[in-house]
Amino acid sequence: MLSSQPIFRIHAELAEILALGQTPRGERRIINILGGRVDGAKLNGQILAGGADWQIIRDDGVTELEARYTIETVGGARILVVSEGLRHGPADVMAQLARGEPVDPGLYYFRTSMRFETADPAVAWLNRILALGRGIREVRAVHIDVYEVL
Repeated sequence: MLSSQPIFRIHAELAEILALGQTPRGERRIINILGGRVDGAKLNGQILAGGADWQIIRDDGVTELEARYTIETVGGARILVVSEGLRHGPADVMAQLARGEPVDPGLYYFRTSMRFETADPAVAWLNRILALGRGIREVRAVHIDVYEVL
């Protein structure tokens, strides 16, 4: 079961895609995370520059996502986020996303599992939960609604 409402929302600003080409596992890409913000009932702060999303586009069109980045709360706590997920949809919808066109997020699947790590007692509850995120991809940004697994 998931929390009925997102415990927080992530808005991450992204650099341009760094394409590494076709590898034995698929098309490899890296997207650096430039910053952003976190807002919600249980957490507020900013996303620090320096994280990235390492992606593989598989032969079946599914994009495997593996992101690591840092949140700094308004109180100064730092939280490592480890996020692994999948994004896919009909070929025409994914082509629209790739061109940077606005796409209804209901037309494609973008989900991620999330774990957190922090040393700060004020947000240590994050060390003890799993979360699921539902994402929306824009040209240079990602929005993720984060739900706690209860």
